[in-house]
Amino acid sequence: MKPVLEVKNVTVRFGGVTAVDDASLTMQGGDLIGFVGPNGAGKTTLMRVITGIVRPHEGSVWLEGKDLTKLATNQRIRAGLALAQQIVQPLRKMSLLENVALACGFSKTANPFKALKSFDKSAEKATARELLRRVGLQDVVDAEPSKLPLGYLKRLEVARALALKPKLLLLDEPLAGLNQSEASSLADLIKTLNQDGLSILLIEHNLREVLRICPQVYVQDLGKSLAFGNSNEIMNQPEVIKAYLGES
Repeated sequence: MKPVLEVKNVTVRFGGVTAVDDASLTMQGGDLIGFVGPNGAGKTTLMRVITGIVRPHEGSVWLEGKDLTKLATNQRIRAGLALAQQIVQPLRKMSLLENVALACGFSKTANPFKALKSFDKSAEKATARELLRRVGLQDVVDAEPSKLPLGYLKRLEVARALALKPKLLLLDEPLAGLNQSEASSLADLIKTLNQDGLSILLIEHNLREVLRICPQVYVQDLGKSLAFGNSNEIMNQPEVIKAYLGES
């Protein structure tokens, strides 16, 4: 089987600054990988390369053997890539159910003529209801996002990403802004989604939760691939400790 994700020798420069320097990562289907590194490591830039927001100066990105490098973000989504963003921006005047149902209809919106003829939303709403149950929001499906706390909105963002039926789910700091109890609960959900067969790449600063749920970590520092492998073994390597603490 082809790897679900291949990042091959990606380099990104902003002016005279190299944000990502010849970085490579390979993910197999069913992997749950924590993507970590100190501030300024270039994690967000590499994630934006994977999603198509930033085009690399060198290198390529592949999803299950398909070269995504020249594709726009919406084309990558239709190819099987989904991103749950750190800053959650739902449609705040629509209910949670309506937010997720809209994402469930992504296949219809690919063709404007098909979209105009699609009046029946019952199938999308049924799927949305199940996805909200899956992320633990079954009791607030009719609530508006503006009336819910951040922990709920983070789960809503995951549900909207799942609505795209991804081959690979990218999570950009989903635990940011949550207290420890909320972070642990959401991390448990991420682990469960992976155990159900979903491939997940998790960018996260909360090392405690990353090491608890992720069998593997990919460490980046100063834009370069630093280490990749078993979580506990990698985080005990002298070069990784030095990158985080500034000492061996």
